[in-house]
Amino acid sequence: MILSVFTDELGMDVAQALPVIESWGMQHVDLRGQVFRKGCEFLTPDELTRLRKLLEGHGMQVACLQSSLAKVHLPEAERLAAEAEKLDGIIRAADALDCRLVRSFFFWQSDEGQPGNLAVQGDLMQRVLDAFGPLADRAAEAGLVLAFENCGATTAEVLAVLDAFGRPTWGLAWDVANEWFAGDLRAADEAAYIQRLAPRTRCVHVKAKGILPDLGDLVPWDRVLQALDNHGLQGPVSIETHNPVPDAVTGADQSKRVFDALKRAWPSAAPSTPGETGPDFAAVTRDYEPVGFVVVGLGMGHARAKDITQTSGAHLVGVVDTDPDRAARTGEELGVPHTADLAPWLESAAVEVVYVLTPTGRHAEVALDALAAGKHVLLTKPMEASLDACDAMIRLADEKGLLLAVDFDRRFHTDVLAMRAAVRSGRLGRILGGEIVLKVLRTMAYFEGQGGWRGTRRLDGGGVLSNQCIHNIDEVAFILGVPRRVRCEIRTQNHRIEAEDLGCALWEYDHGAVISLFATTSYPQPTWYRRLELYGTEGAIANVGGGPVEDPQTRYFLDGAWSDQAPETGDLEYVTAADNIAAALRTGAPLVCDGRDARRTQAILDAMYRSACGNRDWVDVEPDVPGA
Repeated sequence: MILSVFTDELGMDVAQALPVIESWGMQHVDLRGQVFRKGCEFLTPDELTRLRKLLEGHGMQVACLQSSLAKVHLPEAERLAAEAEKLDGIIRAADALDCRLVRSFFFWQSDEGQPGNLAVQGDLMQRVLDAFGPLADRAAEAGLVLAFENCGATTAEVLAVLDAFGRPTWGLAWDVANEWFAGDLRAADEAAYIQRLAPRTRCVHVKAKGILPDLGDLVPWDRVLQALDNHGLQGPVSIETHNPVPDAVTGADQSKRVFDALKRAWPSAAPSTPGETGPDFAAVTRDYEPVGFVVVGLGMGHARAKDITQTSGAHLVGVVDTDPDRAARTGEELGVPHTADLAPWLESAAVEVVYVLTPTGRHAEVALDALAAGKHVLLTKPMEASLDACDAMIRLADEKGLLLAVDFDRRFHTDVLAMRAAVRSGRLGRILGGEIVLKVLRTMAYFEGQGGWRGTRRLDGGGVLSNQCIHNIDEVAFILGVPRRVRCEIRTQNHRIEAEDLGCALWEYDHGAVISLFATTSYPQPTWYRRLELYGTEGAIANVGGGPVEDPQTRYFLDGAWSDQAPETGDLEYVTAADNIAAALRTGAPLVCDGRDARRTQAILDAMYRSACGNRDWVDVEPDVPGA
């Protein structure tokens, strides 16, 4: 996703707006009006050349041409001709500014003409198709990606028109606030509504109303943006302020307020598979005194800090990040103190657990300080960038009598627990083999962001195997146990990074099973496409989500037939790793993944890298701490 802003929403012409937007640290803008005092589709070739130089001078790119194309209700011939000329201007601008994404309408504005539901009225739909069809063909020939806005039309009508034109790259320009507060939506299933629209969305509009608390009801932007991120939105999330109080606040100041609110809602955790639901925090109520947490590292830690505030039996005491803006964002949103330094929290009796979500290669330096100060530690995945660092943390935790846990969150998913139960109860018979597949798209912007630590061996521990596929590696280790030996090959195919964006491996178990693994961050679709298949002498499991699979599913082949029903349910005792470590501290419950268990997963990864960086031969996995 790209953060962008309508330049004209600042209430000034583009030449005056760009320096202000640049001062916010933005790199993308949307163009609509007030571009040299006119709409972007009416610019002459000379003006387009001037505009491009102006954008380049401020380090800006155009994310979307926010045109008014076809924003009229079923027009007559004269207006149709005028809209065709407008499209020619849009194509000139798209060519000159290297932007193919265009917000459009489709000659249906029910509030201006005859109301009706295009989704169910074929005669009205045909009139729309006849009117807009020639423009659709011309736009497609020019390589434009049209995004139809739900303004003057409902989202249901937009989707019906998209289906009628049948151009898969086109989609919805989703102005969420336009129908979010409608009565029928309030009564509907919010999650289902978001999941229905997120895959079809190509760009998003964010108004001041719906994101600024002083302007009334709020759109749950954190959930909307997370769903869009999960579905791999590559287009802009654009500030279209529509300042409702221009006499009190300038357009520029109000747009900056929306910008700040949008950054606070921006997702920072790795995407889940589309269609999966998050933790059900309401499912458990703990009756013990809440355990105090401080969260360190507010990239992915921003979402984890939010989770703690919703977790019964846990209490967020404070947050830490070396970036003061990120620290302030999370601290202010969640109402807790924020600092750039962990040291004050190590002296606080209110802090019992330090939750470490820094870059992987810095886990140990934070954790060792916390353990030395007598604090329990919860680490994000993977445990660290080296086995030596893992071992140092395990030994110090043992010495101090403290808990050390690692958050491999798929261990808390019901589908994983059910697969584990089915395997361990023997329902698949003797395990013979299986496949681990993960296909993800990561752009260079992802690797270059946050100081460029991702894709480095020192701070990321490697590439796709260490960062993305470590979830899948741990999942299979959790279900089957640790393989005896592995062999691996890695390549860097499509990114300018130190580590790999492709990994292939074989695992061999003592009982003879062989597992193959394939992982890439160069998949062409922006998705989180995962597949796990296991089979034995008596049955098989297929677990898949993302990519071509709209809804995640787990199927079991048992007794000669496929079924959606798991033979064993697997008990879900804890909703998150924070819930688990809190229970361990208060009740003595076992950790779902302690340091030694996480070290075993790290040992598999380490052996794969030793094979890949050596002669790609078999390498034994060494799961236990030496001398322990």
